[in-house]
Amino acid sequence: MAGPAVLLLLVFFVIPVVLAFALAFTSARLVSPTPARFVGLRNFAMLAEDPIFLRSVLNTFAFAAVVVPVQAGLALGLALLVNARFRGTNFFRTVYFIPVVTSMVVVSIVWTFLYQKDGLLNRIIDAVTFGLVQGPDWLNDPSTSLAAIIFMSVWQGAGFHMIIWLAGLQTIPADLHEAASIDGVTRWTRFRFVTWPGLRATRTFVLITITISAFSLFTQVNVMTQGGPLDSTTTLVYQAVRSGYQQQQTAYASAISLVFFVLVLIVSLVQRHLTREKD
Repeated sequence: MAGPAVLLLLVFFVIPVVLAFALAFTSARLVSPTPARFVGLRNFAMLAEDPIFLRSVLNTFAFAAVVVPVQAGLALGLALLVNARFRGTNFFRTVYFIPVVTSMVVVSIVWTFLYQKDGLLNRIIDAVTFGLVQGPDWLNDPSTSLAAIIFMSVWQGAGFHMIIWLAGLQTIPADLHEAASIDGVTRWTRFRFVTWPGLRATRTFVLITITISAFSLFTQVNVMTQGGPLDSTTTLVYQAVRSGYQQQQTAYASAISLVFFVLVLIVSLVQRHLTREKD
């Protein structure tokens, strides 16, 4: 009975991962008349000297460094709001979750129009400031392109992690909150000593999933900027796809993928260590 699932895992996960690891040490190309040969660590030496790769690493870490805490905090705030008992809670839960169920490609296209020089965002800035401030060309300016993608990504993904936080909040026994209310503690004290400790397992899961998602940034870049301008939004995954398919450097793309795997693994292990349950 497990045969079909095992077969799918082998074909679409295990074999591609093994091939990616193996090809990273060869000279393989997507289309080439010469067979691939073993080149050792040459691809990784080329990565260390590639300014575009180094820029993609910097962009990826910058994106993750902002998105992980901001998206996790925003999602937690939304979860605390919709966890309260008042009329219309289900409506707000649905509204906050709508961006999650919308295709990232569609969301990226819509935000591309919003970020245009004469788009809605700049029109709002112009109206609010009475024409004193002119909004930049968000996606075509190297100083604002990555920040624009970060803002859109935080908005799009907050609803999903809001649901996870909400599930964690609802596992905390109500008796603890009632006892804290009877003792007359403030909301902040209740959150610090009751809610936050009760979310230990949830926050570990949320932080790890947001981190992996942030490091895997691709769709937004592919649709909105194609890595530009001046490689200001190029990321590890986008660079791997561009090298492997557009430039047909399969081995080089595999080396990037291997570096990406190691970086995500290290960051996830560090997060898991820092958020572990301590005695």
